[in-house]
Amino acid sequence: MAKRERVMRMSVEQPLWRALTGYRVLTMLYAVGLFATAYDEFTRPWVAVAYFAVLCAWTLATLTRVANAARCTKRFLAADLTIAVTGILLTPVADAHERVQAGGPTLPSIWTAGAVLAFAIKGGWRWAALASGLVAVANLVERGSPARDTVHNVILVCIASIAIGYVVEVARASERTLARALEIEAATRERERLARDIHDSVLQVLAMVQRRGAVLGGEAAELGRMAGEQEVALRTLVSGGLVPVSRVSEDAAEGALVRAVDEEPEPSGPVDLRALLAPYAGAKVSLAEPGAPVPLAPAAAREVAAAVGAALDNVRRHAGQDARAWILVEDEPDEVIVTVRDDGPGIPEGRLVQAEGEGRLGVALSIRGRLRDLGGNAELISVPGQGTEVELKVPKDETDTRGKAEQR
Repeated sequence: MAKRERVMRMSVEQPLWRALTGYRVLTMLYAVGLFATAYDEFTRPWVAVAYFAVLCAWTLATLTRVANAARCTKRFLAADLTIAVTGILLTPVADAHERVQAGGPTLPSIWTAGAVLAFAIKGGWRWAALASGLVAVANLVERGSPARDTVHNVILVCIASIAIGYVVEVARASERTLARALEIEAATRERERLARDIHDSVLQVLAMVQRRGAVLGGEAAELGRMAGEQEVALRTLVSGGLVPVSRVSEDAAEGALVRAVDEEPEPSGPVDLRALLAPYAGAKVSLAEPGAPVPLAPAAAREVAAAVGAALDNVRRHAGQDARAWILVEDEPDEVIVTVRDDGPGIPEGRLVQAEGEGRLGVALSIRGRLRDLGGNAELISVPGQGTEVELKVPKDETDTRGKAEQR
């Protein structure tokens, strides 16, 4: 069956690059507008016209450069800051001396902040401090003296850019942590799914071979002993620690990368849970079900049926081949309840905790784990000498939502 792959990308800094792109265009238009309204006051307007021609061409031609961190290279940042600083230093050449001394705007005006912010987003607060320091020196040279308004603007740009650079660094660290957590969660859920499947098949076969080999004796006993050793090794592997493989994003600008793979497509609509439980009915297993269909999302119905199968396996293993079991299906307005009851000897108090500690995860994973993944729960009630009852509850809204999400 063909595999379908969904890719989710997360990037906390990508919106900052988009905002910077818009900021550069708007501040370019603003700088040109300031010059146009004060054209008659410039002593050498042709110098300003030449500079703005370069500024507009550069801004429009490099819009893709500030689309993400990968394209915003160090060479581009250096050239961008050079254009900003050059515009500041050309201001006394193009504009009247009186306007410069009165605190008039520089040629690039607030467009300069865009060049500094690019440093902050790309390299963090240290790069921002370097760029803002160079802009501060250029502004002081342009005015000729540290006037109050100049110092005020310089400090404002420095603080803002350094703060943004620091926030970007924190956001990147948080993003890496989140990506790692999602990766571990995905790997853990996959390990639990594999553990359930292994418990439902391989481990039970190995346990049966071990028991039968011990009964037959001879070479079969040796085969049973080997099967027992493999069962212990496999249980240890299934219940052991998780060491996930680190995943590096294909594009640092795109942020964390998480892939979810569907091995085979689900049915298009809900399925009748009764059809999946019917094969379990037999001479020693009675099935009581509603007269109407019990619709559940495909994934939910499959997991509930598997949990019922695991419960019946436990009945055969621990209550004996002659034990009887009853399956009751209840279709409530908000949830589906499936109860599996047997007439066996029951489970001694503390036995489940002990079994889980030994790596026997039938109840923990094959039953409770499945229901937990569906947003439901599994309750086990057992009184020594009075049998065992397993009650599985699955909320309908939760399973419908999860089923639709998986189909997408």
